Amino acid sequence: MDTMDRRYFLSLSVRLTALMGLGAKAIPAMAESLAQLAQGNAPALWLQGQSCSGCSISLLNSEPLGPAQLLTQYLSLAFHQTLSGATGEMAVQVVDRAIAKGGYFLIVEGAVPAAMPTACRFGEETFSAQLGRAARQAKAILCVGSCATSGGIPAAQNNPTGAIGVPAFLAQQSIGTPRISIPGCPAHPDWIVGTLAHVLKFGLPPLDELGQPKAFFARSIHEQCPRFTDYERENFARTFGAEGCLFKLGCAGPITKADCTLRQWNGGTNDCIRAGAPCIGCARAAFAARADFPFHLKNSPAKSEARP
Repeated sequence: MDTMDRRYFLSLSVRLTALMGLGAKAIPAMAESLAQLAQGNAPALWLQGQSCSGCSISLLNSEPLGPAQLLTQYLSLAFHQTLSGATGEMAVQVVDRAIAKGGYFLIVEGAVPAAMPTACRFGEETFSAQLGRAARQAKAILCVGSCATSGGIPAAQNNPTGAIGVPAFLAQQSIGTPRISIPGCPAHPDWIVGTLAHVLKFGLPPLDELGQPKAFFARSIHEQCPRFTDYERENFARTFGAEGCLFKLGCAGPITKADCTLRQWNGGTNDCIRAGAPCIGCARAAFAARADFPFHLKNSPAKSEARP
């Protein structure tokens, strides 16, 4: 393992153990867990339902690792419908062999089309049937992204597919495999890699009532907002991009729990609020559920919901 890998493991483990409340003594163990991921000791099967593949794209932005290194070494992906080279019957065989062997971490991106079983077919099998088989053989299930955790945009009011989140599907099928929900549209790569590393070395991380890792989703965006002092002084922005608290422009930060403003995106470059846009609450279970949900409008329903 090269020097960059060792430095990366150590720096990432320091950050993850601090955020997960594990203490300094856990840093070497977390670094070892990340190394195990790199050595292919944690095989993963990534399945996709109704999604835009945004969480996959987000994962490819993991820093400082490049896409090829991340996918072929660190996650040891048995299959990924968007990124894998296998197609047609070969792809079906790869997935079937992985499921038959079992013992993998199942990562699910996208919602389940409960009312339209012919949607998202894989070969001759419905997504529901494939997901059910794969879930029963997995060590643990990571529901990645808001589509997978709660239905997200595919489950918006009046959608014709009857989309539901993976946790709801697992409950309907009485599948008791350990499950972790990692919301977000998309999910941050640190949330995915950090959760996998924790499960591998320490077991399931502390979870909230929705099955989300408390390390990442325990506090509201509002509490960690760089514009919090503007809110306290009632210095509210009147237009997008302006200085001041974005609450009156529909910011859903007070009702959304995630660490986006601390972690930031694209290698720590920026986040929505720092860029002058209000939080749209993409990590909320109710994200985009209503047909009239406005993503960037002054009269956002989130405004009235969030009022203290």
